[in-house]
Amino acid sequence: MTGEKVKLLGNWASPSALRVHWALKLKGIEYDYQEEDLRNKSPLLLQYNPVHKKIPVLVHNGKPIAESLVILEYIEETWKHNPLLPEDPYERAKARFWAKFVDDKCVPGIFGTFVKVGEEQQKIAKEARENLKILEGELGKKHFFGDTKIGFMDVASAWIICWAQIVEEIVDIKLIDAEEMPSLVSWFQNVLEAAPILKECTPPKDKLLEHNKGFHKMLVASASP
Repeated sequence: MTGEKVKLLGNWASPSALRVHWALKLKGIEYDYQEEDLRNKSPLLLQYNPVHKKIPVLVHNGKPIAESLVILEYIEETWKHNPLLPEDPYERAKARFWAKFVDDKCVPGIFGTFVKVGEEQQKIAKEARENLKILEGELGKKHFFGDTKIGFMDVASAWIICWAQIVEEIVDIKLIDAEEMPSLVSWFQNVLEAAPILKECTPPKDKLLEHNKGFHKMLVASASP
């Protein structure tokens, strides 16, 4: 749409911002990007998201939208071309359900494994594996949750595989077993290989690993008595 102004406030290492990048890229929407220092948030971020003070924030013609899943829905409803959601209402509902399942069940387990220690960490990791197995069952033999093409659920959630593998390497706890979850293991790479434009805006895994190693050390140090 000619004359529209679209801006994304994000952070390079944020998976929540990444899913918005992916949606905009797949839709072919031109946008400006503002990198946020999360330890020194910009006045613009605080102005546009005064409630949570978090990224990502999408600003469309001066109107801010916060919370990444809400932003994805907004992008889908505003720009109808290159749809991410299927036409069938039931399939649309399923895509939304599984995206929420990942946010409500899988992400807390992966992040909890990253930040906790001892018995609590082991318990959270076990729950994370159980929920990831459920996700594996839903993905089945498909390359994408969108079946023959990348869809809403893939954009919203494929990143968790990369982040889970990073957590595994840092804390030395297995979350995704290649034998039990073969489809999940390849899901993230399937998405990147099918859409090179997404790979271009996805941070390299080694860079994310080093960043999160530093973040983990900081968390451990702050938790020490």
